[in-house]
Amino acid sequence: MVNEKIVVIGDEETVLLFGLLGIEGIILENPNDFLKAFNNTVANPSIGMMIIGIDLSDDKLDFLLDYKINHRKPFVFYLPNLFKETIEKKDIFLKKLSKTISKIIS
Repeated sequence: MVNEKIVVIGDEETVLLFGLLGIEGIILENPNDFLKAFNNTVANPSIGMMIIGIDLSDDKLDFLLDYKINHRKPFVFYLPNLFKETIEKKDIFLKKLSKTISKIIS
């Protein structure tokens, strides 16, 4: 069995929180650096799962959704900001994924 790592890409609080569990992470001070960090992480074959813990713009969420649809590895999980008051309204990623699944099924 191959040993694969989990990596968190996110803001400082999120990365430090997962760090307490022994999970490595990349702290992004600026969400604009996300694509560079994401592409560097995807290029590493030892990464089996990525947890994204930073607010992303709609275009970056579209990119992430497209990646998830077209790639099985690494598994990518987008962690919504749990401390945001409007979390249930802001779950754009879930809505986009649901729309895509509806298009595929119909």
